[in-house]
Amino acid sequence: MKQYTNAIIFGIAIVASSIFLGKAYTDRSKADGEIRVTGLGKTDFSSDLIVWEGEFSSQNKDLKQSYLTLEKNKAAINEYLVNKGIKSQQLIYSAVKTDENFKRLYSSDGKFIGEEFVGYELTQTVKIESNDVDKIEKVSREITELLNQGVQFYSESPRYYYTKLADLKIQMISKATQDARLRAEKIAEFSGGKLGKLESARMGIFQITGQNSKETYSWGGTFNTDSREKSASITMKLTYKVD
Repeated sequence: MKQYTNAIIFGIAIVASSIFLGKAYTDRSKADGEIRVTGLGKTDFSSDLIVWEGEFSSQNKDLKQSYLTLEKNKAAINEYLVNKGIKSQQLIYSAVKTDENFKRLYSSDGKFIGEEFVGYELTQTVKIESNDVDKIEKVSREITELLNQGVQFYSESPRYYYTKLADLKIQMISKATQDARLRAEKIAEFSGGKLGKLESARMGIFQITGQNSKETYSWGGTFNTDSREKSASITMKLTYKVD
């Protein structure tokens, strides 16, 4: 009788173990409780605003004469730019910066013996902001023609911007969100589950780099102003429930 009872108990144990293992296998094949995905939105665009700056200066021991020379150079620059099709109201001139320059003096044996006043150096900059990117870009390359008039002008590299950046960002968020959802749907489908409601959404850093450049993304976001042709990208991290 005791052996019969033990056999029954052993049989029940085997059945229970089979049910437990079968359930474990089934649960393993089901999707997890949630799916976390990252989507990418990316697009190329061309800058529609250019900012260009240049600097000119004069130097003379007489402050008044140095100022007169600076004003003469300014007039020549102004005339040159207007003749290139730039409106005078687009030219933004900075205040004049004045510096006193000195030359270090040394004795025949190399000892420092003092300084000699060389003259006053007056410096001024001009800045142009325009939506006519082609025109200003061309002027920035040709400005060295002023050297033929005896005017030393130091041109900086243009900076490029996009005035519809807010709209572009919204488009990128939409693309990134759509991309993330498609990924989540595929994961749910392949894991045998069904995509449920959205639990959370987190936006990544907005990045702008030059097209075909070697620039890398940064944690704080990259904002390229050196390239006219740019690429924008953003990521969206979504978490879905799985039914």
